[in-house]
Amino acid sequence: MHEREHVKSRPVYVISVAAEITGLHPRTLRIYEERGLLTPVRRNRIRLYSDEDIERVRVIRQLIEAYRLNLAGVRLILEVHERLQVAHDGGDAVEWLIERILEGTRRE
Repeated sequence: MHEREHVKSRPVYVISVAAEITGLHPRTLRIYEERGLLTPVRRNRIRLYSDEDIERVRVIRQLIEAYRLNLAGVRLILEVHERLQVAHDGGDAVEWLIERILEGTRRE
């Protein structure tokens, strides 16, 4: 990991500061965590957010506001994005996405 990446991933902000930086209520950040959208580090039961976490919150907020997605939709978009970043073969991520879409249509 490069030094710059290490600094961005270092958890430094308590929830009140993270909320102030992002313009969201602390409860909203907790909801994002409960829904699996955000995973702050915990030390002694205190949530600590990194610059990467703050950026992820901004992406979540943009998806909600610009595209009017609910949290389930946001989670799906983020999961697909992460799979595409990790996958060496994009076909695996596409296959996974198709399965998720089919699961969703079967439930309706």
